[in-house]
Amino acid sequence: MRLTTKGRFAVTAMIDLALRQNNGPVTLAAISQRQQISLSYLEQLFGKLRRHELVESTRGPGGGYTLGRKAADITVADIIVSVDEPIDATQCGGKENCLGEGHRCMTHELWAALNAKMVDFLDSVSLQSLVDDQLAKGVVVENAPMIKRAISSAPVVKPIRVNAPNSVFALGGAVQTK
Repeated sequence: MRLTTKGRFAVTAMIDLALRQNNGPVTLAAISQRQQISLSYLEQLFGKLRRHELVESTRGPGGGYTLGRKAADITVADIIVSVDEPIDATQCGGKENCLGEGHRCMTHELWAALNAKMVDFLDSVSLQSLVDDQLAKGVVVENAPMIKRAISSAPVVKPIRVNAPNSVFALGGAVQTK
């Protein structure tokens, strides 16, 4: 049984989000940059995480994602299952037809028991415990980046007021009066 990148990336992104959400919504672009995960892949994963109510999205400037529940209430199993990652070591996908119609292989019970142990283990690990582990390792969580605005930092220059006619008709009137 091997966990694919889908499950690994989802858990990694959720840890990143949980570490930084106290500064406000976290953008997928920022997670993508920090964790070296494709932005389009994160968008797919977070769509599934949102449908399972593990994250909430905020639109617009200053928007991004926050956790849908407390980190202590989200387990690794919740994350992996929400992104459609199978937690199954059996050859038959748990359908008990390893060798064809209704026939199980000799090791089916072994792999089914392993599945149960994996689910129990992943269900016992909370997102909060993974965040705490990262903080204990000395991971530095930077403050929220300054929001870039379209306003220039250059000083505002007041336009020069020209005392001249602003149309052909005003020019004609100005010439006649002089």
